[in-house]
Amino acid sequence: MPSDRHRSRSIHHRFVLSHRRPPRALQAQAGRWRLAIVCFLIGAAFLGWRFVAKPEVAEWRVSPEATATSSNRGAPPWLQSRSMGSSGSADIDRPAGNLDDPAAQLVLWNKRLARSQEVLDNYRRVTRYPHESRPADEHGDQIYPNRPVVEDKRLYRPGDELKGNVRLRTSQERIFVAGRESVTFTITAYDGDGAIAPLNIIAAGIIDPPQGGKASTRPLRAVKVNDAGTDGDVTPGDGTYSYMFTPALQGFADYTGQLRLDMTIEVNGQAGYTYFDMYYTPEPPAIWTGAVREAIDNGSLVFYLKAEVRVPGRYIATGRLDDFTGKPFALAVFNQELTAGTHEIPFRAFGKLVLDNQPAFPLRLRDVDGFLLKEDAFPDRALMPRLPGLVHMSKRYPMNVFSDAEWQSEERDRYLREFMNDVELARKKIDDLNKLIAKPGK
Repeated sequence: MPSDRHRSRSIHHRFVLSHRRPPRALQAQAGRWRLAIVCFLIGAAFLGWRFVAKPEVAEWRVSPEATATSSNRGAPPWLQSRSMGSSGSADIDRPAGNLDDPAAQLVLWNKRLARSQEVLDNYRRVTRYPHESRPADEHGDQIYPNRPVVEDKRLYRPGDELKGNVRLRTSQERIFVAGRESVTFTITAYDGDGAIAPLNIIAAGIIDPPQGGKASTRPLRAVKVNDAGTDGDVTPGDGTYSYMFTPALQGFADYTGQLRLDMTIEVNGQAGYTYFDMYYTPEPPAIWTGAVREAIDNGSLVFYLKAEVRVPGRYIATGRLDDFTGKPFALAVFNQELTAGTHEIPFRAFGKLVLDNQPAFPLRLRDVDGFLLKEDAFPDRALMPRLPGLVHMSKRYPMNVFSDAEWQSEERDRYLREFMNDVELARKKIDDLNKLIAKPGK
């Protein structure tokens, strides 16, 4: 699921400049959120082309144009030129040589066999774990969602390219804020030699930025960004200016949506501008009760977190699993429709994932967050209160309680059958061609 690690100016572009297409519920997921792995699996499925209709042995001529059209039909552009085999798709779809010659056809079908076998092997490997329990190294951007967003950029003035080597380093504690959570912002200026430069905060304020041609609904609320060791500033007089903002306590308790901290600054005689965006949910649609239980279910370890759902809908929640040494092990995701009432939200350490990676027990469940997905809305989510840090530590389990079975689903079985059919078709063509070539006079 998207995490606060995706908070650069790309956040601004996705959520502000293109808000007519709401950001994906992150990861992944219904993405930002759908998990990136879902996109990959769908992409892999498209690669299982249907070669051609099964002709008789005597009908070995295959038009290169027809083959190319057949293999790419229905695939998105980025897949049409992609090859997962050792030979490029152009070599396979347009083989050299006389296509009336069985030997030329044999070269073609050997290449097709290699590519279809690789598609099958890759799909089987990628889908051996379920969407909701994936290796941590597949989602490095979501493993530490509560780390501040740090950016380095040039001093900027709208409509004017500023000269000089003044740079700004900014940080933002989080992008998504809920309930009585606060968010701390910092800004430091540096000269061309990398030394801290004197910074003057000319003006700063919080506003709901204009959206889709509509003006802000509230007046700018002036705030004081300081280097005096107060309001979120850690060290007075160190050249880093800070501000801590708590929407619920500073005039926005009844507001839902995007907020922006606008700042006009001056460094070495040059005036410039910067801003920080955040997205606020005053009343959570669901809350965690604090109750946690764990169980071995079908050869997997499952952590069940109880939640009180106030607003029904599709909920996406993410938990991070570390082993006992602190090494990230897995990303566990929940993505389902929930009715109002009490529910147990499962976070799964899939059995085969455990056996393949051998994490040191006990496992640690930490940094759990969740939201209600709001389709065709901006912002596209209503946040649950996050559970930062350690949420639960598991018991110790012997490895023999975990199942080595790969994940199974109707969709996966269907695609595997299709990919295996492609492999078998290519093998049959090769066998028939070899027999044809071995006949006397060939």
